[in-house]
Amino acid sequence: MAKALATRLDGLVLIEPVVHGDSRGFFLETYALEEWKGLGVDADFVQQNHSRSSYGTLRGLHFQTSPGQAKLIRCGRGRILDVAADLRRESPTFGEWEAHVLDDENCHQLYVPIGFAHGFVVLSEVADVNYQVSSLYDPVTEAGIAWDDPDVGVDWQVAEPLLSERDKTAPHLSEIADSLPW
Repeated sequence: MAKALATRLDGLVLIEPVVHGDSRGFFLETYALEEWKGLGVDADFVQQNHSRSSYGTLRGLHFQTSPGQAKLIRCGRGRILDVAADLRRESPTFGEWEAHVLDDENCHQLYVPIGFAHGFVVLSEVADVNYQVSSLYDPVTEAGIAWDDPDVGVDWQVAEPLLSERDKTAPHLSEIADSLPW
């Protein structure tokens, strides 16, 4: 049975699935509705996404404003540093972040609920990241905060990340905090 590992920020769930392995390879369940709900993953997923990125690629910190978007993230190939930043204005950890290494060896998954920004940086030569989301992508409600916002202070562990134009110009949290829906 999968288990939830300790996290610092309320709402995040780090999942350690059961991996059945032998000389042929391995098998694991990456999602089981009732079991994951019992671990704290309380979302109805409507879409699954897959990205492939090279070393040093940083994607984030992204979120959807309405209706919000919960994510269940796993790294099926390679190694990433997966980051969530708390954007819930009434939360005692507003503006704080937490990171976990997700890779194809530990098979851990991170559940990021609505009210958090999410991002990751690739620590291996290449990484395939799979994630389920609770709402469909909507460019109208797409938002983000600067990956290098000094008030948030994420330690990405990569000196010169590869960034999209969108991520290079994302605003600081202080610039959008009053407009956040949470």
